Parts: sequence; C-alpha cells; structure tokens
Amino acid sequence: MSRTDATPGSARRLAVMAACGLLAVGCAKAGTAGTGSADSGSKAPVQVGLVYSKTGPLAAYGKQYLEGFKAGLAYATKGTNAVDGHPVEIAEQDDAGDPAKAVSGAKDLIGKGAKILAGSTASGVALQVGPIAAQNKVLFISGPAAADKVTGLNKYTFRSGRQSYQDIRTAASFIGKDAKGKKVTVLAQDSAFGQANVAAVKAVLGAEGATVDAVLAPPSATDLTPFATQAKGAKPDLLFVAWAGDTASALWTSLSQQDVFSATQVVTGLDLAASYPLFGQAGEKISFLNHYFAGAAGSNEVEVAMTDAVTKAGSKPDIFTPDGFTAAQMVVHALESTKGATADTDALVKSLEGWSFDGVKGKLTVRAEDHALLQPMFQVKLTGSGAAAEPTVVNTVPADQVAPPVAPMAG
Repeated sequence: MSRTDATPGSARRLAVMAACGLLAVGCAKAGTAGTGSADSGSKAPVQVGLVYSKTGPLAAYGKQYLEGFKAGLAYATKGTNAVDGHPVEIAEQDDAGDPAKAVSGAKDLIGKGAKILAGSTASGVALQVGPIAAQNKVLFISGPAAADKVTGLNKYTFRSGRQSYQDIRTAASFIGKDAKGKKVTVLAQDSAFGQANVAAVKAVLGAEGATVDAVLAPPSATDLTPFATQAKGAKPDLLFVAWAGDTASALWTSLSQQDVFSATQVVTGLDLAASYPLFGQAGEKISFLNHYFAGAAGSNEVEVAMTDAVTKAGSKPDIFTPDGFTAAQMVVHALESTKGATADTDALVKSLEGWSFDGVKGKLTVRAEDHALLQPMFQVKLTGSGAAAEPTVVNTVPADQVAPPVAPMAG
C-alpha cells in the first residue's frame, strides 16, 4: 500500500506535474433578468474552486482528479459546461499537498465568492479545508483523500472518493465472511502511515474476532530480509502489506526470496498504473484490493463516457480519475437543484444527502447521515510483470459489504 493519504496502493510516491488551469465556460440562456447583464443576455457564472495537488508528491493523483473533473463536468451538463444557463467557471488553487497552503487557497477562493469547493488529494488537506468550509457555509466535496475522519466531519463536507475503511473491508473480503479465529499480520514501516494501517486493521478485523499483530520496519531500513522472515514466521492466515517509498521493489523481492507467498495469502492495495512494475515477479502472487483501474467497472455507460473524454484529451483514466468525475457529477446535481443559484448553501447540501446515481464504478450513494460515499470495491490480480503487467477484476465487492459504520456528524 502507498504512503499517500490518497490511497493505500503503490509502494512509492510518484510525482507528475498536473495539467494547466481549467476554465469551463458553458452556453448561456438569453434574457434572464436580475442574474446577469441584460445587454449580454447571459446568466451569472457559478464559480467552483478546486483546491488540489497540482504539484508536490501527490501531483500524479491531482492530475488524474483534474482530468476526471473536466470529463465529469462535460458529461453531467451534456456538453454545455453550464447549469440552467449559468456557466460553470473553475478556479484552481495548488495546495502541493500542504494543508497550510490549502487553507490559504480555500480562504482566497471563498473571499472571491466561491460557494463550492472541491479537491483535496491528501487527507491532511481535507481535514483542514472541511472546517473552513463549515465556518463559511460553503459546500466542500473532498476528492481522493482517504481518511475516515472526513466522513461526518461537518454538514458541509462530502467526499467523491472512497475511504480507508472501505479499503480495509475489501482486504478482509479475501479471508471470507468470518474473520473470527483468523490471524492477520500487518507488514508496514514504523511510521505514522504504517501505524495508522495497523490501527485500521485492528479496528475492523480485530473487532470481528481476528487476531491482529504487526511487523514494523524502520522507514530507513534497506535490508528487508529480516522483516520478510518475521512476517513468514508469524504464520498468518493473511499478510496485509502497507508499504511506502523507494524500497518497495526490495520488499517484494525479499518476500519472494523468503517464499512468503507459498506460506500465506498476501494482500495489498493496487495503486496507479505507473506503480505496477514495482511488484516485479511477485505481482502475480499478490491479492490486490482496488478502488479503480481503467476498465474495472466493466465499461458501463458512465465509465465509457469518462474514458472517451479523457482519451480524447490525450490522457488515460487511472485510479483517481473517477474521483474528479464523481465530484463534477455532485456539483452539477447540487446546482441543478437550485437552478444554478449558490446563495442557499444548505439547499445545495440537502440535495446531495441520500442521492443515489450512476457513477464510473457503478451505483453510488451519498449516505445522508454522515455523507459517506457508498460504492463497490474490487478484488484484483495482476498478470505479467514490468511494463506488461495488466490488472483484472477477480471480484466486485458490493457497496453494502464495504460500507463504513455511520459516523456521528461532528459539526
């Protein structure tokens, strides 16, 4: 699993410069008094602020998010990039993965009139921007940020991606419906990221009767053979790997050399496509949990639309492209409920609560009680290695089987 709060998938950070600014200008209806210029015959534009990682260690994820948002806005508005004649204007702020920069950017956008914010590639960012949105009564739709605490953060905060609990429940699905009596070992680095994964596995599987222990390696360790040996010696029914950084390839090599794969089932997250070669020959022996990869949903109508749009723009869908697409669907739905008006934020919020819709991954539901986004997840295998590695869905785990417990709304 990766180091990022965005997803537990890749074993290494991958930074790619994100795309340039987006200004989506739609068709305007003529002659609407009081909402725009009577002479120009246009309705007032709606500003949506995107606060995301355009640069920094999560820039690859930010790029996917932005591309998905473009595609989703076009899809949800039937190509007009406008809602009820109001053009949707996108203003970008690069947080570079830094919560302080994100807060500054969010405040700047709000000061310029934005009543809708979206983005947040990193959990630390989402957890700081959410309270700002609540203080200013601004609708906020968090993106790939996975922290469970984003769910139920406050009445103004939603999410367009999955959360960590859904990852862990997907991992748990590999050991069957009953975890009682099973032994699970978490192999991770002794860092905040690794410890958080240990805590999450204990909270989910430990509560269901599994015995959970951990093998933690110093983040600076380069000889990983001792830790692979310890993991094998623990004799778990499932070895859950949550790894970060440039030692990923060395870790998978060590696990192969110690013949861990023949001793137990090894589960980790499948991240963006650029990370597939990192698994080497071990890739075909790993059971992957997955949020999304291109084609994972079986080419439903929405996925096809997203894929076509992103491909025509010169890119390819990846793990967090749907998060941007879904965010745009949510923004448009909220605006449609108010005919493009943003003065009543509570009305925008109410329109999203309990909303079920067809998304890239299939049927999605915004849970009214805490704004969790209920969605299917995937069990995946890799075939081939290196540049030839290709993912395939082994099983789609229904939304209700990975749904997090309802979180009390904090604010």
